[in-house]
Amino acid sequence: MATWAYPPISAERLKQEEEVSLAKELEWLLASLQESLTSLREGLRECAELLAPKEPGSTLVLSSQRSESVKGFVTRVGARIVKGDIHLRLASLTPPRGANSTRLTFSNIPGAPELVLDQLAKVRDLLRQSLDIVDVSTWGGDISNASFITGQLHLLYDHVSEARSTLKGDVNAPSWWDSSADDHVFDPPIPPYVSFHLAIADAALVLHLRTLEPANAASMASMAFGSDITLTGLSLREKIFGPRHKPHDESGEVFTWRGEEVRVKEKIRVESQDPCLIAAMAKLSALEHEVMKCMASLKIVMGEDE
Repeated sequence: MATWAYPPISAERLKQEEEVSLAKELEWLLASLQESLTSLREGLRECAELLAPKEPGSTLVLSSQRSESVKGFVTRVGARIVKGDIHLRLASLTPPRGANSTRLTFSNIPGAPELVLDQLAKVRDLLRQSLDIVDVSTWGGDISNASFITGQLHLLYDHVSEARSTLKGDVNAPSWWDSSADDHVFDPPIPPYVSFHLAIADAALVLHLRTLEPANAASMASMAFGSDITLTGLSLREKIFGPRHKPHDESGEVFTWRGEEVRVKEKIRVESQDPCLIAAMAKLSALEHEVMKCMASLKIVMGEDE
């Protein structure tokens, strides 16, 4: 079936009418995007509220599931861990005399260093910047300028995407050898050569505990006690019992921790789901998708879609 235009118009006139129609459609879309920006602003504020430092905070259990290695809890207020009591029973960590476990209690002494989750602090900063971008897009520029709104949407998308990835632990996750908790976060201080590292992964609070030893001491001990008589390239121990299995994935590696080369003797991982972080990451995923839809719609109307 054919569609006829009556009265007939020239190709030049038809092109002019198409341009006028596209201009009106672009004008309508830019106006409707202001409503979308209002909705995005509300979503960003809800995310910021979930991560705000509000008392009494979130109390999260940090306990190993199949052993008594780690038992305890921590309380998170915003990006800070303000309270905690954890008992450790590790094969490589001797408890104090008269105790059957090593206890780590967060210090409440005035002036004691705080344990701050840098990832959460970064997400909160990205949310503040995202709200500023939305405000500028609404009140600080020419809302009828498609190039201006396109640039603002791209900038907003980058910030929201980075915030979501940070909660997931995909970008800029802190290394344990650079960001282990200060000894004096605890009262009494944590035992020597023990790394206490908290981070965010998949919107959960993840604790890695490591007992360490100087790398040179580990090498000397290996030379003194670890060498066996070799037969055809295999040690006598491996010939009888088979190859040894590594106790953990960092076994044998050397790390620079507090200016000293160390090896990891024992490593324990404990995870605790945080409902507020889960809700925040779900909202950020939805916001990221919504911004992407706005960008795609604008590209189509502007004729830039491929």
